[in-house]
Amino acid sequence: MVWAVCCTCYVAYVHFLYAKVVSKDAERIYILADGKIIVASSSTRKENIPIEAKDHIKTFHELFFTLSPDEKAIEDNIRAAYYLADRSAKTQYDDLKEKGYYSSIVRGNVNQEVSCDSVSLSTASYPYYWRFYGKQRIIRSSATLLRSIVTEGYLRQTQRTENNPHGFLIERWSTIENEDLQLSKR
Repeated sequence: MVWAVCCTCYVAYVHFLYAKVVSKDAERIYILADGKIIVASSSTRKENIPIEAKDHIKTFHELFFTLSPDEKAIEDNIRAAYYLADRSAKTQYDDLKEKGYYSSIVRGNVNQEVSCDSVSLSTASYPYYWRFYGKQRIIRSSATLLRSIVTEGYLRQTQRTENNPHGFLIERWSTIENEDLQLSKR
């Protein structure tokens, strides 16, 4: 009888531990990315502000400055960038369009790419001040031009949407520097 009670207690204890481990595993979310399993963890929006804000700024610059010699592709990129910024982006686009910048890209079969070197972000005061440092590569049939680009502005939080997944809006965006670094023949 003692043996039966001990075995029952042991089985109940093992069952309790098993249920605890299964419960803990059920709270985890696993993500499969590039063939690797990653455990996702929960965090608050405040903890993720620097990461999400920097990605928002990078995404905006990629959309606004990465252009191909196709009017529809340019319009699609700019339209997507408009969801991430205020009227200052529209103003810069209108200025460039008025100067014939986009039509010269299409006419000259020019590709333009932007890459981010770094983004500095200050979350000390709201709206958050940021500065983007990057390189712009302009590829023509005869040459490739590498330019330095530095822009700045402010970020304010807004509602997350399908078109603005980070829930930020770039305000008072301006270009500080856009200088030629290197010209190489092709």
